[in-house]
Amino acid sequence: GSGIAPTDLSRVFEPFFTTKPPGKGTGLGLSLVRAFARLHNGEMAVESAIGEGTSVTIRLPDDGDTRMRAVCPACHTVHYENPLNVVGTIPIWQDQVLLCKRNIEPRKGHWTLPAGFMELHETLAEGALRETDEEAGAQIVLQDLFTVIDVPKVGQVHFFFRAELQSPVFNPGHETQEARLFRFDQIPWDDLAFRTVKETLHLYQQASQQDSFPVHTLTIR
Repeated sequence: GSGIAPTDLSRVFEPFFTTKPPGKGTGLGLSLVRAFARLHNGEMAVESAIGEGTSVTIRLPDDGDTRMRAVCPACHTVHYENPLNVVGTIPIWQDQVLLCKRNIEPRKGHWTLPAGFMELHETLAEGALRETDEEAGAQIVLQDLFTVIDVPKVGQVHFFFRAELQSPVFNPGHETQEARLFRFDQIPWDDLAFRTVKETLHLYQQASQQDSFPVHTLTIR
């Protein structure tokens, strides 16, 4: 083009600013493009001189990230949303498994294995031990990892460890109405809180019959 006048150049990013006649333009083009660039932690610049033309530059970070992210428009900090880890145990006493009746939503009043969200600065094993203590008040010896279950619909990954109970006496916390031992033929399958728990218990029942406990990975959609 022929260039933009200095008085107009300072306003090109203003929403609805246009030098076109009424009905010929909305004045939103450059303001929207710069907003999109900033959402991706980038920037946009316009240089112009009368009689020489105009140059528009869009700079985006080349970090290989191709996903849409939430970016603060003031400081350009990228706020990542990543899957949450749920850790728990399959506590066994002789031929029985420990289940907890939930005292909180979701699925209040339904049975589950002791499990919950990991806390910062703890390992999977530490989280599994903590959740078992908090929900059931059970003393266990933690064994090998048994199931890794992806639940992409809710952005979670569930990890369950085998565990050996050291006592059949429990002291459940406020999130649990009751902690009880069940033989596998007594498990209230229709009243289990979560599908990840049901899948884990089914796999454990099969593994115990075969006396082989490999790690199982699966996806629930």
